[in-house]
Amino acid sequence: VQLQASGGGLVQAGDSLRLSCAASGRTVRPYTMGWFRQAPGKVREFVAGISRYGDTHYTDSVKGRFTISRDNTKNTVYLQMTSLKPEETGVYFCGASDLGMVVTAAARYPYWGHGTQVTVSS
Repeated sequence: VQLQASGGGLVQAGDSLRLSCAASGRTVRPYTMGWFRQAPGKVREFVAGISRYGDTHYTDSVKGRFTISRDNTKNTVYLQMTSLKPEETGVYFCGASDLGMVVTAAARYPYWGHGTQVTVSS
């Protein structure tokens, strides 16, 4: 499966963005999908995930502000981000895992696409 993230941009603190992850080559339906963020000089860290069954999981810092969803008919996964903070600046990647449940380790996602840059100014 090939993945392509989009929707990033330059926003101010407190603003919202919606990221999209479009899949091609295979249907996204059987995959658990995750959104990860990578800041300069830092490792890729888990932000949110949604299992093939629709179960969701978020890192604590984004709970209540970010929402992950999937539209299998459009082969796309979304990340709605609200009340963005400057420390959430980074490149956002979407990954696909063959596992049936959300996992937070990037190494468990064998499929990745190019990321999309999100910059939150203070």
